[in-house]
Amino acid sequence: MDYEFPRYLAAKKTVDDRALNKDVWRQLRQEIPDQPDILEIGAGIGTMVERLVAEGGVVNGRYTAIDNQPANIDTARSRLSNLPPNLSLTLEAIDVFDFVTREQGKRAWDVLIAHAFLDLMDIPTALPILLSLLKPGGLCYFTINFDGVTSFEPAIEPELDALIEQLYHQTMDERMTNGRLSGDSRSGRHLFAHLSQNNIEILAAGSSDWVVFASKDGYPTDEAYFLHFIIHFFEQALHDHSQLDAAQFQAWLEQRHAQIEAGELVYIAHQIDFLGRKI
Repeated sequence: MDYEFPRYLAAKKTVDDRALNKDVWRQLRQEIPDQPDILEIGAGIGTMVERLVAEGGVVNGRYTAIDNQPANIDTARSRLSNLPPNLSLTLEAIDVFDFVTREQGKRAWDVLIAHAFLDLMDIPTALPILLSLLKPGGLCYFTINFDGVTSFEPAIEPELDALIEQLYHQTMDERMTNGRLSGDSRSGRHLFAHLSQNNIEILAAGSSDWVVFASKDGYPTDEAYFLHFIIHFFEQALHDHSQLDAAQFQAWLEQRHAQIEAGELVYIAHQIDFLGRKI
């Protein structure tokens, strides 16, 4: 199977649509200005822009969406060609910290969005830098922040399943990017303290769990591909791990892929959404 990240992000959209906390989303819609200036970091292929236009009523203002992967931005440019004419969209492939360095002190935004992104960073270091781009009184909408629970059903070997999940979470906590820590397997619960320490009033918070399963007609839309990609993430993260028998792990991967093909795999991941205001 070819693993293409833009297709994974497209397949993930319906999973996210179900998962996003409806109370937090409703509060965002109530609080967002009529003509907002929005910045989204790690914007991927633009699915949050689509969602805000279709369901959030954002039809005026300016939207800046950045991502460090040019292929994602190219896909977003194709997907977002028919936005409302009064919504100005800027797409850019750039590293978020390079963007902050360029824009800090020159411009600030009404709304800062990070969707399924903050748990890929060292939040204590990154959060104050990111929030420096937000106007006083501005909103931050931080969604799908992983919070330490992964579950695959049915079990293959319970002890092996538990070990693989534990080691996978550990790779999040130990991940290094450009010489610095870049992850937290319990970022969701930790964000309560991180936001408060950075003068963010939490307006709403709630769970945004991924729950993916097949009906009698199979998995919805392209969600089987999404599941195959999740198993691929496990393979990439734990390849040649010293605490796993290589043959046993390979057999586990193959069984999980086979369960997806048979429409048997149920996947659950616990996450938390936040809406905050900069004090």
